[in-house]
Order: sequence, then C-alpha cells, then structure tokens
Amino acid sequence: MTRVPFSFELYPPRSAASAHALHDTIDRLAEVGPEFLSVTYGAGGSTGGRSLEVLRHIRTRTAVEPLAHLTCVGNTYAGAARLIREFLDAGILSFLALRGDPPAGSTEGDSFLGDLESSAQLVQLIDRVQAERAPYEESPVPGHPDAVRVSPRRKVSIAVAAFPNGHPRSAYSGQHVDALLAKQAAGATLAITQLFFHADHYLAFVERARRAGVTIPILPGIMPITSPARLARVLELTGEELPGELSIALEVEPTVEGRRQIGIAWAADLARAVVAGGAPGVHLYAFNQHETVLDVLAHAGILSAPQLSSASKGTS
Repeated sequence: MTRVPFSFELYPPRSAASAHALHDTIDRLAEVGPEFLSVTYGAGGSTGGRSLEVLRHIRTRTAVEPLAHLTCVGNTYAGAARLIREFLDAGILSFLALRGDPPAGSTEGDSFLGDLESSAQLVQLIDRVQAERAPYEESPVPGHPDAVRVSPRRKVSIAVAAFPNGHPRSAYSGQHVDALLAKQAAGATLAITQLFFHADHYLAFVERARRAGVTIPILPGIMPITSPARLARVLELTGEELPGELSIALEVEPTVEGRRQIGIAWAADLARAVVAGGAPGVHLYAFNQHETVLDVLAHAGILSAPQLSSASKGTS
C-alpha cells in the first residue's frame, strides 16, 4: 500500500508544568514518522520564545522536520526579520507564513497589521532574509580537525494558509483563490488548508485553485472535534457553517469517551475521503495530545497497528 504522508500541528506550552507533557507528545508523534511537526506562534509574539524552544526540541531530539509559524500581526519588518534570523540560526528551515487574526476588539479597518500587510509579503521577507546569509554552510570532517566540508545551504520551505470555503474577511467570492496565487508567486512551496467539515469542500477548492493556476501542493488540515465546546469555539474562530450531523451527535452523546470516538470517526472519514480524492497527505491539529490524532490515522488506515503500538509505548 502506498504510504500517505501526514503531519501535526502543536502549540507552545503555556506553563513550565505543561512543557514535560508536550515533550512526551512530541516523542510519541515523532515515532510514527510525520513529514513535519508545526508549532504555532502567538499573536504579537506572546509565545514566541516558547515556540522556538519547542522547535529546537523537535530539531535536536527527533528526526522530524520542525516547521515554525510566523504571523504579520504586530510585526514590523525589522522585528520579523530579526525573528526569522533567530529561527534560521537555530536550524529551522521550514515556515508557515500567516497574515494572522486581528487582536480582540479590532476591526479590519484598524492598523493592527504593522509593516507587513499580507502573508505574501512575509513569504518574500523569509526568502530575502535567507538570501542575505552565506550561500554555503560548513561542517567538520571526521578525523581531520582542521578541515571542513562546504556544501550549498538548503533553501527554506515556506507553507501558507488556504481557505476551502473562503476567508471570513474576503471582499469577494474568489479572493481566497487569488490570494493563494499571490502567495505562490511570492515563493510559497506548500499550502495547508484551514478547517473544513466535508471532503467535497476541500476537493472542489483544489479543483478551482488548479484551474486558476495554483500548482503547489494543497494539504488538507483536519481537526478531530471531540466536544460541543470545541466545535463552538472552532466555528467562532473560523466562521464555518455549523455541521449539523456532527453537532447533534456530540450533543446527544453523554460520555466524554463517546464524544471522543465520534470526533475520531468523523475526522478519519474525512481523511479517507480527501486522500481518495487525490490529497497529497493530511495535516492534523493535535491540541498537544497524541492519542486522538494517532487514533484518527489508525481508523483512516493511514497508520498500521504496529506503528500505533510502537507510538503507545511508555504512555501507560
């Protein structure tokens, strides 16, 4: 069977106490061989330092590619460039460039963005900052203390967001496709979709984007919704329409574990359908817990039983 690529999103620990649990989750997720682990970045830099700590942990303690989120909101050109250099100095070569959401209480007319007005500009800035660095890197030659090996520096990979059902602040119906084209033209190498609840929404968006000229991979972002409260929060943040069948199933199920299983089954069905429709893989929002997303991959047939068993070791 052809291997289906997968990846996960994490967020920085909100306290020192939660850092240990996150490290355990990273270990469990890394064991099943994801393409990358992405780490969110707080608006205005609220969790920037902790994001870098998590990214460094992934890079030094696992064999998985760490991917850093960056946002335009609250960043000046100088501040964003300084942060990009800090990530590059730490060996981070994969990024997700995001426009970001306005702070609470702001409106679209407010000047909350700072110098960077779009994620396409942020993509260009990441490329520019790396281009300013030496085009090669040196590594020691074992057994020859005075010798170094010179090789071309690896180019950064830059992902961007895509919106299957349109951005909630779009001015016209096709703006989300035009925006993705602009991000591609700026140098983006991958798109990751925001949340959607039906496979047809993703597949129709990909078809429309391809007709418009988008050629980069479009990776579906899938979130296991395991409680009515989580569903309500997601709808508030994304502006997506209420998925009635999922909402009712979560509301009538009386147990926490029963709701978790409903969320796993829904996400697994979604993953199977988009992969069958040609998706290049799946990207799962893990909420800093490994059990649920690993169960989704197992139910979807993307992870085998031996892989899941291996990742579960040490969790009992």
